[in-house]
Amino acid sequence: MVNFSGKIISKDSLYLNHLNRGLRYGDALFESIRVINGRIAFWEDHYLRLMASMRIMRMNIPMSFTMEFLESQITATVDGNGLTDGFSRVRLTVFRNNGGLYLPQDNDVSYVIEANVLANGRFRIDGSSYEVELFKDFFINADMLSTLKTNNKAINVVGSIYAKENGYDNCILLNGSKQVVEALNGNVFLIKGKTVKTPPKKDGCLNGIVRKKLIAIIDKHEELILEETSISPFELQKADELFVTNSIIGIQPVTKYRKKEYHSTVATKLLDELNKIAKED
Repeated sequence: MVNFSGKIISKDSLYLNHLNRGLRYGDALFESIRVINGRIAFWEDHYLRLMASMRIMRMNIPMSFTMEFLESQITATVDGNGLTDGFSRVRLTVFRNNGGLYLPQDNDVSYVIEANVLANGRFRIDGSSYEVELFKDFFINADMLSTLKTNNKAINVVGSIYAKENGYDNCILLNGSKQVVEALNGNVFLIKGKTVKTPPKKDGCLNGIVRKKLIAIIDKHEELILEETSISPFELQKADELFVTNSIIGIQPVTKYRKKEYHSTVATKLLDELNKIAKED
């Protein structure tokens, strides 16, 4: 079952057509959200990011799009899929309504909410190998649009195919200045000694929810020093740890990049802190 602008319908229903602007132009935004036993993790952060992104994209925000309303629509979708007492991955997509070419007829929007089973309620590190490589065929623009979670994900799609074809679990994306920006599916953190580095948003990285939470955790940590700063690819092989973050996996430690192998001591400790605030949020 999916939720199409407030109506719970079969996922097989033909509720979108060839005129959909998300399909034609990538004129859409989305949020990937964890729901645990009916409770939406980090919901306020997801909601505020979506509202800010809609303003940047010059979408009209309906008066009904309150935090409480969208929460109720997510809950109804989870219930409709029989996942109330369990773990689910929800995708909330907002797209501009049909009409126009590049220039839309108007800026009104519709939305779709999907819910699927999620294996775990807590963020976990399973200890499996996880190898990454640089993806250098295409680059991310270092601008504000790159920080938004839009449907314009061609580089992520092509990069994912490249990773699969070459036996990598993920790839690191670069911007036009050849600086590390993010992974194919999340933000990147690098640890060297007591210093934790993550690329700044001005370099083009996604304004990630878990990125934001980890920055707050590390800022308060007595033994760690946070730096939001540009990262050269050469720093990757000098790091002690490297990990990827997003709202679904939490923290995914990288175990290997080229000839460099990493441990995950700090990542494991940070994951414990992340699980605590996820529970308290």
